[in-house]
Amino acid sequence: MFGRGVASVGLVDPLAPNAHRRSPWPGAHVGRALQGLALAAHAGPTLLVTGLTGALAIGVGAPGGTAVLVTAAVLAGQLSVGWSNDWLDAGRDALVERSEKPVVAGLIRPGTLRTAALVAAAGCVVLSLATGLVPGTVHLVAVAGAWAYNLRLKNTAASWLPYAVSFGLLPVFIVLALPGRPVPPWWVVLGASLLGVGAHVANVLPDLEDDAATGVRGLPHRWGRARSTVLALSVLVAAVGVIVLGPPPPVTPAGWSGAGAALLLAGAGAAAAHRDGRSRLPFALSMAVAAVCVVLLVLAGPELVPEARAT
Repeated sequence: MFGRGVASVGLVDPLAPNAHRRSPWPGAHVGRALQGLALAAHAGPTLLVTGLTGALAIGVGAPGGTAVLVTAAVLAGQLSVGWSNDWLDAGRDALVERSEKPVVAGLIRPGTLRTAALVAAAGCVVLSLATGLVPGTVHLVAVAGAWAYNLRLKNTAASWLPYAVSFGLLPVFIVLALPGRPVPPWWVVLGASLLGVGAHVANVLPDLEDDAATGVRGLPHRWGRARSTVLALSVLVAAVGVIVLGPPPPVTPAGWSGAGAALLLAGAGAAAAHRDGRSRLPFALSMAVAAVCVVLLVLAGPELVPEARAT
């Protein structure tokens, strides 16, 4: 999850919880630093977004070089976002003793993550613009939105907005990078935006208490666990609906199956939340609905460039 920064929680030494167990950083091994970088990269979201990019690029018929380039650009952007998150969030993570975080565990220093994040961001700029000025700019706006979340918007009622913008721009970037610069249809942009918002709300659910302890007040924190669970499931189901019903009819068997699965998963998630407000099952089921949405989006790849398909 993205963070607000060390300054937001005061003068906290992120390495303090482990000072009695580990030697100071200058004597640490390179292997530990690499382990810290790997953990701070947020492998789940990074691999999901990067994999979705590669799958969509192949699905829309991108040439091999273009598919590799857009996927590499997205990977660099995701690494910059993940590393900046743990860099900016180091003090807050230490305050609530999140020992699974690499900085709190003493594997890496915030300054090292800052350097890595800035290097990855620079690589993202180069790779993005290599796809062309227009698609490259679109992707850089998407990455800037994620950084804005990390830096400030996480703690506002507009915490959902960077996710809506950045996820919505991802298919735009991929399609614009194709020869001829085709424009993606409206429904894929809306579906991806809804996916981003739903994923944001669901992703925050497991950490609501830790966030509250450090004063984080994004939209899900203001709504509370019960209402945010319903919001996450509802928005993700809406994303599935847009992706299923958006393309020209008829709806495919895969589309009907995906819509049915999403409704069943959402219903189970809502029921679990009603039975136990602190259960982690609604979060897991929300992620399952998001996975259905991603699969349907990939399967809809040929519909994203109808002009190219017609030729």
